[in-house]
Amino acid sequence: MSEKGRETSDFTRRTALERAAGFTVIGAAAAFAVASSSTSAAAAVADAVGTEATEPGGPGTSSPSPSSSPEPGDGLPNVVAGVRVPDTELARAATAFAREACSETLFNHVMRTYLFGSLMFDRRGVRYDRELAFVAALLHDLGLVKAYQTPHERFEVDGADAARTFLRKRHMPAGRADVVWDAIALHTNVGIATRKRPEIGIVAIGSGLDFTGNDLEKIPSDALAEILAAFPRAGFRQDAVDNMLALCRTKPMSVLMHPFAEVGRRHLPDFPVPTVEDLLLAAPFGE
Repeated sequence: MSEKGRETSDFTRRTALERAAGFTVIGAAAAFAVASSSTSAAAAVADAVGTEATEPGGPGTSSPSPSSSPEPGDGLPNVVAGVRVPDTELARAATAFAREACSETLFNHVMRTYLFGSLMFDRRGVRYDRELAFVAALLHDLGLVKAYQTPHERFEVDGADAARTFLRKRHMPAGRADVVWDAIALHTNVGIATRKRPEIGIVAIGSGLDFTGNDLEKIPSDALAEILAAFPRAGFRQDAVDNMLALCRTKPMSVLMHPFAEVGRRHLPDFPVPTVEDLLLAAPFGE
């Protein structure tokens, strides 16, 4: 390595060490390590999407439709796969806000996040505040939207801050807004999120399931088909990779000790973000 290269590397490590205090290791990196193209998940999706309608009531019958009840004023179905979609004033405002902020692909992802997470919790009989879970799920990826990104914060924190600003303008009580903030800030850390309130866990479980296919086998095939028909994936995989790479390019230190850094290391030459081992070995202690 040239002297210039060494200087650059040393500067990167020093910078990382100075900023590392503001970051923590994501305890649920394993949730992102589940291959989204795993055989069981891929087969489940193929079976659900490819199921042909047969006579009503027949075994395995599925005639997917975007909704099982009429659409409210915001254009969303009232019910999808047996999951009720809130139709409160706040829910409609959050829907309009998310539609305007997000691409169609990202909006469909946040809707699937709510539906998958709620379906998993509903099937377990867990009681939760449906409006809070819906709003948190709808707004959980605002940090991927350029308009809501700060120069250095993790995308989860950017999204949580943007959501709280939106909710404060609508006079949501601070305690409820804090639940939404936590749900968004923790949504990539399922190991912590699922130890907190169910509205927080729903966003982590739902987004992780849609991202990796983890636990997809727990979703009935007819429910899966209905969710995918209502909110198609529409190139979500590539869109997600593009979003991760955009963060790695534009604010690389925000992915320090974050699973997204692995995407940067794989795709970007000379990606400057050190690994956890680099940080440990560069710690200024004499041993």
